[in-house]
Amino acid sequence: MKIEKEPINVIGSGIIGLTSAIALQEAGFRVKLYAKEKFVHTLSHKVGAVWFPYTIEPKKKTDQWAAISYERYKEESAYAEGVSMIPFLNSYKDLSEEEWVKHLPPGTVREASLSELPNGMEKGLIADVPLAEPPRYLPYLFGKFLENGGEFELKEFKTCKDLASLDEWVINCTGLGARELCGDEDLYPMRGQILRAEKMNIPSFADPIRKGALTYIINRSRDSIIGGTDYDEDWNEEQDPEDTQSILGRLKSFGIQSRPQVIETLVGLRPKRKAVRFEFDEEFPQIFHNYGHGGAGFTVAWGCALELAEILLHKRSQK
Repeated sequence: MKIEKEPINVIGSGIIGLTSAIALQEAGFRVKLYAKEKFVHTLSHKVGAVWFPYTIEPKKKTDQWAAISYERYKEESAYAEGVSMIPFLNSYKDLSEEEWVKHLPPGTVREASLSELPNGMEKGLIADVPLAEPPRYLPYLFGKFLENGGEFELKEFKTCKDLASLDEWVINCTGLGARELCGDEDLYPMRGQILRAEKMNIPSFADPIRKGALTYIINRSRDSIIGGTDYDEDWNEEQDPEDTQSILGRLKSFGIQSRPQVIETLVGLRPKRKAVRFEFDEEFPQIFHNYGHGGAGFTVAWGCALELAEILLHKRSQK
């Protein structure tokens, strides 16, 4: 006799929604995914998506999620479309503040030599980290979700009460959309503008030290992502030519003289919050919130998703 799997609903088709849906499928649930738009129209499809715990709180918990995600991506790099391990240089001020280092396998991270540092960078760490290229990885995840028996429906929900009308458990992975959906005023945008360029012959690196002057290059298989901006409370989704010139100007300050061949300019609003909301709703206890991952959605996605699956399995065992 066939045993019917317990149904569960996931709302949102970005990286948080897709990984949550697949982790729940792997845990034995029957998952239906709802979203107001397909993954190709989400913030997740626009970003560089290199692994790095950037602008996300609380640090201790998110570093643990990042470490779990690291292992999942490392495993997936052997077979998943768009996932690879790349050397990545990150500047830092104080090593004691780089807690994420402690959560990676021994020998993964090393201090950069002076010859490896771009002009103007005083200190840096180099690690082999996962890169998940959204235009390749998101279709892979969506396809895997469907192959696992998942259902997908385009639908927009206006309130948490609307979500609760689905009856079964609901996982809210709506990112910045949760501000209106849940009336969550702690959630706000951090505007990012990036350039997608022809692939550059420069090592991938990031300098996140100076607020308002985020600089990075992420070399992907077919192109390079150059960033960026990190403007809090900025709702502008239109590209700003002045931001483009600032981004290119900062590259020169790091000693990169060759002008990138820009293919397109992309703008997205990261869902930032004082702490990731990862909890059951007080008013509607069948709703679990998983949003507010700032600039580290890809970095912590699998860690959140796998812990979520454990929480729901425990809840199911208590019934």
